[in-house]
Amino acid sequence: MFIDTHTHLYLDEFSNDQQQVIQNALDRGVTKMMLPNIDSTSWEPMLSLAGKYPGVLFPMAGLHPTSVLPESIDNEMNAVDRQLQTGLYTAIGEIGIDLYWDKTHLSLQEEVFRHQLRLAKSHKLPVAIHVRNSYNEVWRILKQELTPDLRGVFHCFPGNEIQARQVTEAGFFLGIGGVVTFKNSLMQKAIEAVGLQHILLETDAPFLAPVPIRGKRNEPAYIPLIAEKVAEICNVTIEEVGLTTSQNACKLFNLTEKIDSITAK
Repeated sequence: MFIDTHTHLYLDEFSNDQQQVIQNALDRGVTKMMLPNIDSTSWEPMLSLAGKYPGVLFPMAGLHPTSVLPESIDNEMNAVDRQLQTGLYTAIGEIGIDLYWDKTHLSLQEEVFRHQLRLAKSHKLPVAIHVRNSYNEVWRILKQELTPDLRGVFHCFPGNEIQARQVTEAGFFLGIGGVVTFKNSLMQKAIEAVGLQHILLETDAPFLAPVPIRGKRNEPAYIPLIAEKVAEICNVTIEEVGLTTSQNACKLFNLTEKIDSITAK
């Protein structure tokens, strides 16, 4: 069994074959998939899709850092607050700081990131953290907000061995996706530094497809390719990677309890 802890299956890239893509994943043993939100444009397609696959697709609530804009921030955060009142969500994500595209709104991104970390603590939910060209900024705020009840995953972990140890010693997981299969990827050293017990598997589909599909549309069915590389790095079987990372995901996202509540309905 595998779990894709970060996939955007509701995006337009899957509009023509969404059902087949999900079936492809199930056929490859990817039995659960986590759906991080982006902004107000993604609530409806995300929730609609998740509603068709209870116990398989699990939505998150959050505002992506690239959608943090002064003119819309009040409406966007009010939407996050309203959604969290429904109790439908397994995590708060995808949140964080992105300085790759634009540094103009860094201070606002930091403010919104801090606010969403506090929402996670008040709602007792884990976080999925987006860290792009922003590890130092994210880590500074996370350290200030860190309490025993704050937990989560660094999505598409971008850091080195030292940063990997910082993150895992704080109780967070490393999200490992297709980038680990790229030549000279820092992710390989990070995994060696912390071990399988601190790893979650993810695709970030439709982005960042692993080798040998690199450059094409990514999908959850490619999780086993990522698991194969992790198994090679850790010198274990792919079955052990699947078991351990799935246990990690179930623990972090409280999936067993979520599935039980769905079944009860």
